[in-house]
Amino acid sequence: MADRTESTAVVGASPAAVLAVVSDVEAYPVWTGAVRKAEILDTDAEGRPHRVRFVLDAGAIRDTYTLAYTWDVAPDGVGTVSWGLVEAEVLKAMDGAYRLEAAGAGCRVTYSLVVDLRMPMLGMLRRKAEKVIIDTALNELKKRVEG
Repeated sequence: MADRTESTAVVGASPAAVLAVVSDVEAYPVWTGAVRKAEILDTDAEGRPHRVRFVLDAGAIRDTYTLAYTWDVAPDGVGTVSWGLVEAEVLKAMDGAYRLEAAGAGCRVTYSLVVDLRMPMLGMLRRKAEKVIIDTALNELKKRVEG
């Protein structure tokens, strides 16, 4: 598997507030640029999304894919939400995580991601695309939580 790309942002809200936005996957099409649809297929024992089908339109990359989520978070929102690709048409891998940590009165969010496509792509271009995806996602998350 390829190396992960990672970036961090501090959000002016509690980890619990950030986790509430991250866990509301069906609202992703409202505030994210590329996700057109998100459908929860099943939930875990605590009622959080477990498997989610997404429709993605990121310009050059369009796909319908399913992610499986793992929620390793405390009641205060601190912890890690991770996901792995279950099935897709174009994507070969989309494995990532949000790590939420208390940071004073806010939350430090670290987003890591590995994306691989079924079509060939130079590693340098793939990492640049991952960086754009991560930075955009963190900025959109920050706006959504703080807005």
